[in-house]
Amino acid sequence: MNGRKIYHARGKVLGGSSSINGMIFQRGNALDYERWAADSGMGEWDYEHCLPYFKRMENCLAGGDEYRGTDGPLFLERGPVTNPLFGAFFGAVQEAGYQLTNDVNGFRQEGFAAFDRTLHRGRRLSAARAYLHPVMNRPNLEVQCRAFVTKILFEGTRAVGVEVSEHGTNKTVHASEVILCGGAFNSPHLLQLSGVGNADELAALGVDVVENLPGVGENLQDHLEVYIQHSSTQPVSVAPALKLRNRPWIGAQWLFLRKGPGATNHFEGGGFARSNDEVAYPNLMFHFLPIAIRYDGSAPAGGHGYQVHIGPMYSNSRGSVKLQSLDPSVHPALRFNYLSTDEDRREWVEAIRVARDILSQPSFGPFDGGELSPGAAISSDQEILDWVRRDAETALHPSCTCKMGTDEMSVVDPTTMRVHGLEGLRVVDASAMPYVTNGNIYAPVMMLSEKAADLIRGNTPLAPIDQPFYRHQRPQTAGAPPEDARIA
Repeated sequence: MNGRKIYHARGKVLGGSSSINGMIFQRGNALDYERWAADSGMGEWDYEHCLPYFKRMENCLAGGDEYRGTDGPLFLERGPVTNPLFGAFFGAVQEAGYQLTNDVNGFRQEGFAAFDRTLHRGRRLSAARAYLHPVMNRPNLEVQCRAFVTKILFEGTRAVGVEVSEHGTNKTVHASEVILCGGAFNSPHLLQLSGVGNADELAALGVDVVENLPGVGENLQDHLEVYIQHSSTQPVSVAPALKLRNRPWIGAQWLFLRKGPGATNHFEGGGFARSNDEVAYPNLMFHFLPIAIRYDGSAPAGGHGYQVHIGPMYSNSRGSVKLQSLDPSVHPALRFNYLSTDEDRREWVEAIRVARDILSQPSFGPFDGGELSPGAAISSDQEILDWVRRDAETALHPSCTCKMGTDEMSVVDPTTMRVHGLEGLRVVDASAMPYVTNGNIYAPVMMLSEKAADLIRGNTPLAPIDQPFYRHQRPQTAGAPPEDARIA
């Protein structure tokens, strides 16, 4: 990435990053969980064991079926996709040879559709609003905000509490059990500060080692993405919503009617596709947005536009989260190693070419005012990679730094969520994922948490649901038996 630093936001509020994310709800592909289950000790994390927990947490307002739930705390609204630019996008993907799907979270993820969003009546439905706020008055619950945990306390190999800095005062909180939910950065960082991690690296920093677990902070995965932006010749984008003079009306629409530009996340549709026939399931995710704008709010000159967010979904590049100082306030070193493998670089070139092919289809003809970014000057494989190095941003899906499993680099026991070799200490967050899933990771993290809740409480896990799911039928070589497009 040309040695540049990439900003990573984290949700330091109740609800964590679900309180600041793009509100896109995507489970990932069923084969993501088959991949999880193929690792040592992970057999009960396959799709049929995860599906009942997805269903339990969902209240899918588009309707339930054997794949979708309707009684859970997470209300999911389907994107309305009424802007004509969405119509052009869905027409263009079909012209480019891709299919539509009824539900990217149902039987078939591969294809393009309106997306589920964690919105309800025009408001963000964070994990805090769905799970925490309804039980805030329980006598056995105490929520402390603006409290910074600086260390896990151990007696031998048993966690017995934490040290906390709150309003400049240090104090100790004793507990029979400690559950880390700090995410892919904070959980491994706190473990390392507390003496759990690579013993040689910790000892070199002067940390008293409690347990040698070399996998802590390793296996860091993320989604990198770029925006391919076009100007629009017709005034149909949501660009006017950015103008100061329109904001009072937008606010009034939201306040009194729960409608309008203030009542949507704007990422209302997109899809999943394969960049080549070698991959078993989609390796590209598309988010379509009816405006040309960056995450920082900057927009290209020219007013109306549209863009596709694109990037490979299961890159084989791996990074790390490393303790740098005994001072808990010093951030760990985050090294993602984006674009560090031949496969990663190849899929990036394929991704840009697939996206450009879609955006050049006839359905966009009435709107297309030309490519703004990267622009016609970027065409060769090397030019594409150089542009990605200069322009790509994180999709904000860091994960996998305390992975579940039973091999020598795993950190968390997949049957209990306990940290290997320790008592009274568990990890339940995105860091426990062994592989990043194919899509935004909020839904998989919530599913993991639902299942972890049963494991921690000693409840009988939900019975697996044996439902078929879509599998791409690859082109057959001469004499080879045909592949079934549906698997149990």
